[in-house]
Amino acid sequence: MNEPFDLEINGITYSVFPEGEDIYAIFKEGAEYVKIQKDTESHWLKLDPETEIPLFDNDEEVNAIGREIEGYKL
Repeated sequence: MNEPFDLEINGITYSVFPEGEDIYAIFKEGAEYVKIQKDTESHWLKLDPETEIPLFDNDEEVNAIGREIEGYKL
């Protein structure tokens, strides 16, 4: 799965662009939003926009996007 795809969560469209091993660039409603990386089965991390170092905060929106990515991959 290397092709971009769209997800809809709570009426918001997210475009997902796979960038590597469990790293995804996310566009929200057509604008670049965030890069995320899978941490564990249920936890996803935001990447710092400048350094791309994982930020270890709990962001429910990022986790929701990650859950939908996992569901899409199945």
